[in-house]
Amino acid sequence: MEIFKAVILGIVEGVTEFLPISSTGHLILAGDLLGFTGDKAKTFEIFIQLGAILAVVWMYRGKILSSISGFGAKGSNRFLLNLFVAFLPAAFLGLLTHSIIKHYLFNPVSVAFALIAGGIAIFIIENTVKTPSVTDIDKVSLKQALGIGLAQALSLFPGVSRAGATIMGAMCFRLERKTATEFSFFLAIPTMFAATSYDLLKNINNLNASDTPTFAIGFFVSFFSALLVIKAFLGFVTKHTFNSFAIYRIVFGAAILFYYL
Repeated sequence: MEIFKAVILGIVEGVTEFLPISSTGHLILAGDLLGFTGDKAKTFEIFIQLGAILAVVWMYRGKILSSISGFGAKGSNRFLLNLFVAFLPAAFLGLLTHSIIKHYLFNPVSVAFALIAGGIAIFIIENTVKTPSVTDIDKVSLKQALGIGLAQALSLFPGVSRAGATIMGAMCFRLERKTATEFSFFLAIPTMFAATSYDLLKNINNLNASDTPTFAIGFFVSFFSALLVIKAFLGFVTKHTFNSFAIYRIVFGAAILFYYL
């Protein structure tokens, strides 16, 4: 039964992490429905989130390696500085509010309201945003990077969606849809590594050798499912808007409210 739950939750994490529908929200709901909660579940979620983020690292390994090896060059410096600036707001606010958010907001009803609100926001942004002016991830300005970082900070509220907040925030700052999505993917790397490292240190005492098979299966399922979704999602955003995700969020959020209230 634990292996079954690991597979299901690994798929949920891998599929939802980089879509604008909130992976955290889906994991809270899936864990609640599967009866997989508590300290062990929290530690397990850290490992499957790590699997998902390593999928992005693998997908963009060429760009990452070239940026690191070219450190000191103008283009690489600008790209890395933008990621650092965009990373700071969520990192700073996350450290201040992490315990409060975990205690009070990690529940299905809070997630449901955030899903609905986020869906409405996506509709508004898709129908009011100006014509994009940035079509290359290396042409993002420092001001735009900071704006995207501030948008990412909204995703500290579970159910908002880190991907949704950063992509929509980037579009508000006139990044073209595919460029906004790719910037969101890259920004996920330092953000999620920092978050998972912090959570892992706090939950290190919950690690048990007997849980290794369950954690390993969840990790690899998350990695491979995320890899598939990233490729498919990039193809999707070049031809479609995010309105379908907005509809999904609103319908799903309403269904959760109906179920729990």
